Amino acid sequence: MELLLPIVSIILTVVIFVLCKKLYKRWKSLLLSPILICPIVLIILLMAFHTQYPTYNSGAKWLTKLLGPATVAFAVPMYKHFQLLKKHGVEIIVSLAVGSFTAIVSSFLIALWMKLSPNLINSLVPRSITTPIAMDISKTIGGIPTMTAVFVIITGLTGSILGPILIRLISIRSSTAKGLLLGMGAHGAGTSKAFEMGELEGTFASLAMVVAAIISIILAYTFFPILQTELTP
Repeated sequence: MELLLPIVSIILTVVIFVLCKKLYKRWKSLLLSPILICPIVLIILLMAFHTQYPTYNSGAKWLTKLLGPATVAFAVPMYKHFQLLKKHGVEIIVSLAVGSFTAIVSSFLIALWMKLSPNLINSLVPRSITTPIAMDISKTIGGIPTMTAVFVIITGLTGSILGPILIRLISIRSSTAKGLLLGMGAHGAGTSKAFEMGELEGTFASLAMVVAAIISIILAYTFFPILQTELTP
């Protein structure tokens, strides 16, 4: 039985995700987003069958490990539009550096204002980058990787909802700006949303997600310790 549980957890997760994705494609409502619905369904099932999370994760953890290769796969559209990315190189680097800096500082200040514990503060800080990298950063700076994953998902969902609304409100027409906004603000979930708008939007969102992750890694190991020392009571 113990050998079957990891296999069951993987199959169950994949089946639920595929069904949620079909629902989302049919009705195109963000409330039916697989990133939102799939975890809720899994939580309900685990509670209903009194299954502990470590038991479920014994198999599902291999799906988490696939997040790394999945992120690398975003390099394909970036390669196809390399010349266009190169043309806007300066604007991309500057805007993403500002975005990454703002994300780290705002997360830290909000966490301090809410009087969160040091572990939760360190878990919240890397919330604005893609999950596998965010979890690694969280572990290194003293956070809780699983909590970081939750914060990343919340950030991605929020950005996926507010991003398109913001684009309409301020009438953003540039594919570059749309992609960078969604990739920086909502990482993987935002990139998925950007590809729904168009290939160029998705390409720039992919680049934003990758570059923002690199910049955030640098800031997490250089600027963030200074911020902690100066502002932590």
